[in-house]
Amino acid sequence: MSDIKHKLNIAMFGHKRVPSREGGVEIVVEELATRMAQLSHNVTLYNRRGKHVSDKSINSQKLKEYNGAKIKSVFTIDKKGLAAVTSSFFAAVRCSFSKADVVHIHAEGPAAMTPLLKFFRKRVVVTVHGLDWQRDKWSEGFASEYIKFGEKMAVKHADEIIVLSNRVKNYFSETYNRDTVYIPNGVNAPDILEAKRIKDDFGLENDGYILFLGRLVPEKGVHLLIDAFKSVITDKKLVIAGGTSDTDDYVEMLFDKAKSDERIIFTGFQQGEILHELYSNAYVYTLPSLLEGMPLSLLEAMSYSNCCLVSDIDECSEVVEDKAVVVKSGDVTELTNALQNLCDNEDKVKAYKQNSREFILKKYNWDDVTEKTLALYRK
Repeated sequence: MSDIKHKLNIAMFGHKRVPSREGGVEIVVEELATRMAQLSHNVTLYNRRGKHVSDKSINSQKLKEYNGAKIKSVFTIDKKGLAAVTSSFFAAVRCSFSKADVVHIHAEGPAAMTPLLKFFRKRVVVTVHGLDWQRDKWSEGFASEYIKFGEKMAVKHADEIIVLSNRVKNYFSETYNRDTVYIPNGVNAPDILEAKRIKDDFGLENDGYILFLGRLVPEKGVHLLIDAFKSVITDKKLVIAGGTSDTDDYVEMLFDKAKSDERIIFTGFQQGEILHELYSNAYVYTLPSLLEGMPLSLLEAMSYSNCCLVSDIDECSEVVEDKAVVVKSGDVTELTNALQNLCDNEDKVKAYKQNSREFILKKYNWDDVTEKTLALYRK
């Protein structure tokens, strides 16, 4: 592991809250921060104030430390479009007057604070988890312009920019002539659990369902998945596990689409034991996304030895290579045919299951990600 003779003071912001599984950004921050703290670095995470967006019972505001990383909560106006801006501003102010050697900003919008941090001579690293201005909920108006502004501030002022896919790396090179560093996410080796709580709570059996797990947002293609599954002839269920993310109208539309098919089950946001059981017992995991950063749920699904069915966007196809079924993004007919084929061919599903876990754990490792990120801090 890293040479720890030179201990770094590291600050991170741009996430919502740690600990939390509200999104991929939060998982990345948690994995990096806790590993860096275990290597004796001084890590401080600046959490947003407010309730967990998917589980209102979770409130980390009073938490001061988590697995070695310090937790500080910053003032946040908990309204759509203002939460990220206000929390990032106050986090940046606190970082500017802190002893941080490195400030690691996660996501493009929060990167708007890069000039302030550089004014105070901080080394700034920005991770672009995806081109957020392309996401449906931020695709127009002030939010879109603000995110694009953050992207430009990162290009102009950040010491280093980390990207999670070659497509985004090419985007920064072609659009801004800016070099970036490709450091993909990692994944942990999980224990495989029997179907107990999911059987009691949702009536789910091992290999009895197709699983989608993620935020219920348009770019994940959940509406396409429902349309495709309704035409599939199978006794298996479709389980849609995830919470809203300022997308209540979209979620209501999903419920309306699914109400005519009793095989479709919405579990809401899940974590802990139920989450592990959902991954462990799925017949097929599917991610029909139209847009992604780097889908951690896909890495996790493969780490549970799942047969995966994904769209052909680079961020998915680069991850799975030839170890999963890949279909054309946005093509409901192709998605329907692929689902039907997998439901009709258990041997094919088993073959993918046998190869996915070893492949993904070897390819994506959080210790390697941490090592490369620390090297970038010191560069």
